[in-house]
Parts: sequence; structure tokens; C-alpha cells
Amino acid sequence: MTDEKNQLGISRRAMLQTMAAATATAALPFSAAAMTIQEPSSKTKVSLDNSAITAHLAEYMAGAGDRDLPDEAKEKTKHHILDTIAAMISGADLPPAKVAQKFAATHSGEKTATIVGTKLLCGPMEAALANGMMAHSDETDDSHAPSHSHPGCSIISATLAAGEEFGISGNRFLRAVSLGYDIGTRVTMTLGGLPFQMQTHRSAHNIAGNFGSAAAAGCAAALNTQQMRFILDYSAQQASGIAAWQRDTEHVEKSFVFGGAPARNGVTSAILIHLGATGVLDILSGPDNFLQAFAPNADPNVLIEKLGERFEVTRTNIKKWTVGSPIQAPLDALQALMQKHHLKADQIQKVNVRVAASEAKTVNNREMANISLQHMIAVMLVDGTVTFQMAHNEERMKDPAVLQQKAKVLLIPDEELEKLYPKRVTVVEVVLNDGSKLEQRVDAVKGTAENPMSREEIIVKAQDLIEPFFGAPQTHRLIDSIINLERVTDVRNLRPLLQR
Repeated sequence: MTDEKNQLGISRRAMLQTMAAATATAALPFSAAAMTIQEPSSKTKVSLDNSAITAHLAEYMAGAGDRDLPDEAKEKTKHHILDTIAAMISGADLPPAKVAQKFAATHSGEKTATIVGTKLLCGPMEAALANGMMAHSDETDDSHAPSHSHPGCSIISATLAAGEEFGISGNRFLRAVSLGYDIGTRVTMTLGGLPFQMQTHRSAHNIAGNFGSAAAAGCAAALNTQQMRFILDYSAQQASGIAAWQRDTEHVEKSFVFGGAPARNGVTSAILIHLGATGVLDILSGPDNFLQAFAPNADPNVLIEKLGERFEVTRTNIKKWTVGSPIQAPLDALQALMQKHHLKADQIQKVNVRVAASEAKTVNNREMANISLQHMIAVMLVDGTVTFQMAHNEERMKDPAVLQQKAKVLLIPDEELEKLYPKRVTVVEVVLNDGSKLEQRVDAVKGTAENPMSREEIIVKAQDLIEPFFGAPQTHRLIDSIINLERVTDVRNLRPLLQR
């Protein structure tokens, strides 16, 4: 089966390259771009026209599978793969995951890809969708603040599914994931990140996931430069999602928008194009192009800014706490105050929590435990910490002891902190029973790019998430395999470690 696919891909690729040679408008910018920014410099701001940008992106994407990653980027990529797979496993029994697994089981024709944390096998598109939804079944997965996206849940799910389809090595897996982070995040940074979402009501998370997942899956499929142009085109055609996911009270639609749909779309695009699908050669220029449709005033040079020099996976946050991103810094701040001053809940009269105004809207008294700031602050007051199990215990939202503490919590949307976004800065003020006040400001929460978690801390988090499902021996073997992915000759060999 694989040999037949490869033969189809090679013959079709040869035909497409012949077509490209005859297409002057595509060939000339490609050559210019390759000569102009083969080795980008941080001291020089590169400025190209849109056609040259498409050409450079496609060439960079096509070469990513054979290009060594710098040590820091490789190490960070391993961290994010481990963290995302841990999110899939720990989310496997939550409502979004159950729906996704039913979908995959019902449509499991070709059994070539793994549904992580289960015994299910299915086709690559179904696996990408299911694993993507599982990875964002709750608020455990990573986030990239400048692009306003959660890259890992879709990109790593897409890479795993495509990787099993094409039998890639651990090294190519690492490079494909890193490429996905570079492409997806740069697209929504170009569009404008959070302001773009707020102005247009589109979902930046879905758009970043579509482009990132397709780039990663295309790398797994070893697509050539011309085919990577089509990947960009197909990603643009599938870029969708609206910000109405914020009204989803059960996190199912949100998991589909953030993880499942873009992962499925990316794998679908890569397989179609590998089998010979064609499209528009330059979706960034010409009539009705992507930027015209989504952000006519955007600067397209952001798409290639420091590409190959600044790896976006190193700027992506990993959550220390398994709760919504805007709650991370307040938990850090409150725990620091409680530990420093040896505080107990009964000594505290009031807790004032200041966060950016847009962030306050996301976590204000939400129905789900782990995205309700007031509830999670109350849990911290009662328990002194927040574990995965604590954050997902919906029954505690009715616990009188927790409700008593929740009544002390005041969430204050702060316009001054809004100006600092995408940095998620918080100021927590504790008012004691005697009227005295203690204050803690957090500018860089643990796990962010500015205050990263170490490999050891990532492993501890992963163990906490995986061991209840897999047990200690299998958990340790899985973690060791991911930390040493470059030794894996075929990612299909990971399947026994990924299944429960």
C-alpha cells in the first residue's frame, strides 16, 4: 500500500514540476526568493512581494523534513509533544473525547492510525480529528500568546496521524511538528492575533491550526516545494471557525474548533496533495487571495520574519496548571502569597484578582470548573494547590466549603493590563481579616516562554496526567521514547505505548 502511494506521489510530482517550469509567474518569484533570504539575518528586516513570500514559504516547508533543528528548538519540540500527548491521554474520558472516539469508531474503515489512550485504530483523518479533540478536551494543552492560538492540540495530532500513514522517523516527526508551529502561528500573527479575532469574530485558534497542521502533515508526507504551495492554498480554503466557541458551555465545540477540525483538515490536505491534487500556486497574491479575504491591511512579511532563525515552538507556553490560560498567573500569585506568608483560607477576608479585560471575559464564573477563575481561586484557598483531579471535579463547584471561599473572590477586568497582552499579567490582592493587604504581581507565569518549565518539570506534569490511565511502567517507557524521539525509526512503533 505504501509503495503504491509513493509511486503515485512520485509520478504526479514529476508532472507538477513540469507544469511549474512552464509557469513563469510561479517560477521567477521562487528563484528570487531563494536567492534573497536563504539565510535570514536578525539585523535586516526582509521585505518581499507576496509572490516571493509564497515561494520562500513553500521552499522552506519542503526542506524542513531534512533540515536539522537547533538544539533548543528540538528540546522544546519534545516538551510540547510530551505535554500534548499527556493532554490527549488525560482527556480521553472527558465528554469531547467520548464524542470524538464514537465518531472515529463509527467511521473506522482503514485501521492505520492510533487513537491515543484507547485501543481504537482508524483512518488518518478520523484519528487526527479524535486526537485533536482529546488534546483540547480540557485546558491542559499549550498556547502561543502572540498568535492567539493553541498550536499543539491540532499540529501534533495531525503529525502523528500523517506520520503513521507514511511511516516517518522520529527525527522527521520532530521537524514536522516544529514546522507546524512556525507556519500556523505566523499566519495568525500576520492577520493580527487577538485584535483580528475581536474585530472579525473569526477564530484565530482554528486558522492557526489549519495552516500549522497542514504544514506538519505535508512535511510528514515529504511534499515538494510545488505541493507545499498547494498546502498553503488548501489551508486557506479551509480556514474557518468563528469566535462563537466562547459560548460553548461543555467544551465539545471548542475542542473541535481548536484541535479536531484543523488537525483533520491538515491531514486531509496533505493526503489529497500527495495523491496528486492540485490548486492555486500562489494563494497570497492575485485575485481573491487569502490576505484580501481575511486581512487586506496585514503585512505579509510577518509570515517569513526570522523564518529559520526564530522557532515559534520556543515561544509557546506550557501550562503549569491544568486550567484556562487566563487563570494561570492568578494561581501562581495566590499560591506565592499563601506560601510566603503561611496563609490559610480562614485568615483571608477577600481576594481581588486583576487580569486583562479580554481575559476576564473568558474565565468569569464559567460553568466548567477548570475555566472558572472564581472557582479555581477558591480551590487554591481550600487546598493550597490545584491538581488535574481538583480542576476537573465538577462536584466541588457545589461544595459549601468551596462556595464559601468563592464568595470572597472578586474578578476585576483591568484595561491597563489589557495593554500588556499577549503577556498575561496579573495582580492579586489579598485582604486579611484585620484589614491589612498583601499584593502579588506576576508578569511571567511559570511555563511561559519568559519563565519556562524545565524538562524535569514537564516530565513531572506528564507523569501526573498519564500514570492514572497507563500505570507507572508504561508511562515511563512512553516518556523516555518521546524524550529520545530521534532514536525512533518509525513512529508506528510508538503505538503500543500510546494505547491503553
